[in-house]
Amino acid sequence: MSDRRTAFLEASWVNVASNLLKIVVEGALGVFSGSLALTADAAHSVADLLASGVVLVWGRFAFENPDETHPHGHERFEPLSALFVGGVLVLLGLKLLVDSGKSLLAGPEAEYSVVLVAGLGFALLDRLGCYWYTVRVNRRVQSSSLRALAADSLNDIYTTLAAFAGVAGMALGYPILDPIAGGVVSLLVVYQGVEISRENIDYLVDRAPPEDHQRRIRSRIRDHPEVYGVHDFAAYYSGQVVEVEFHAEIESDRTVREAHEIESDLRQRVREVESVEDVHVHLDPAGLGEWKDAADRPSATGRGERTGS
Repeated sequence: MSDRRTAFLEASWVNVASNLLKIVVEGALGVFSGSLALTADAAHSVADLLASGVVLVWGRFAFENPDETHPHGHERFEPLSALFVGGVLVLLGLKLLVDSGKSLLAGPEAEYSVVLVAGLGFALLDRLGCYWYTVRVNRRVQSSSLRALAADSLNDIYTTLAAFAGVAGMALGYPILDPIAGGVVSLLVVYQGVEISRENIDYLVDRAPPEDHQRRIRSRIRDHPEVYGVHDFAAYYSGQVVEVEFHAEIESDRTVREAHEIESDLRQRVREVESVEDVHVHLDPAGLGEWKDAADRPSATGRGERTGS
């Protein structure tokens, strides 16, 4: 956990520093050259800086151990910070779309400038480096908030490429390419922001994992040689991890020690399934008749067929 937390913090700081450097360089070049395009892009990066700062402050709590105020851990802090980034992307995309529409209606006013090319070139390298590093770190950390920051960097790359298309249009005498390219990219930014938000809302509202994931968990339970069946099964997201609850029926003559060993073994087997973190097991003695939807219930004396939901 500590290694993942360290890698997460390093990647978060890289995103903060990268956005801050982009703001300073583009803002200075924009003021020096009088380029509104560079100044506007630097202002746009202020929102990116805010998003990366929120991930740095909130996201790190996901790696904290459970405590008295958060007995089930802090996993929800991470999708909460990622949801914030997704919301920022949606707002930025809509703002870019509105600006592109206004520019199309009023007629583009931007003019070609070597300083504009230099500023955009720096922005492209800055965001490419940040995107590559964040993705590389997140292969090990598997963080939804770092994934959101990587998507933010990728959107910046797209907007910068679109700006280059606009600059090329200015140089060739077709300045209308600038707002058209901006409008196309803004739609992509909105789409990715919505997708990031939707994914992390699922993590925050205890949504069940996909059905094939649930089947793998059930199989691990039913394949245990001491288990007759399973019922009252529930699996749901708690943050990015999955919590599992179920009742398992075992022989009624097991001792307390034997039942404890079976319970510990079941918990370990289920935690071996990808993303599963907490497992809550309730053992029932066979023959109580608690099955809710099984046509063939296991008996108290025979092994029977493993059934249950």
